Amino acid sequence: MNDLIVLLLSGPNLNLLGDRDPLIYGSDTLTHHVSEATIAAEERGLVIEHVQSNHEGELVDAIHSARGRCVGIIINPGAFTHYAWAIHDALAAFDGPIVEVHLSNPAAREPWR
Repeated sequence: MNDLIVLLLSGPNLNLLGDRDPLIYGSDTLTHHVSEATIAAEERGLVIEHVQSNHEGELVDAIHSARGRCVGIIINPGAFTHYAWAIHDALAAFDGPIVEVHLSNPAAREPWR
């Protein structure tokens, strides 16, 4: 492992950032957020590998591919925060640090979530 790769995962609907509910999520696009993360990582000698998907299985596959290859994972699971046990289990099989981030407070969202 020559590069210190951090896998940055973006869950469903995050590709719509900047257009979707700007009062909740802000007006910055996903591209902007990834650029900011890339700059911060490079300042620390890290490389960002970004995957965005609206499909749970694609995120699980990305997590599996990170095993033994990436030094950490940063994930914004989006709506998968509430009910994606396959993502939870895949993350549990990853040996490095995992950071979960959100653009809104999941506990303050709709009660049906």
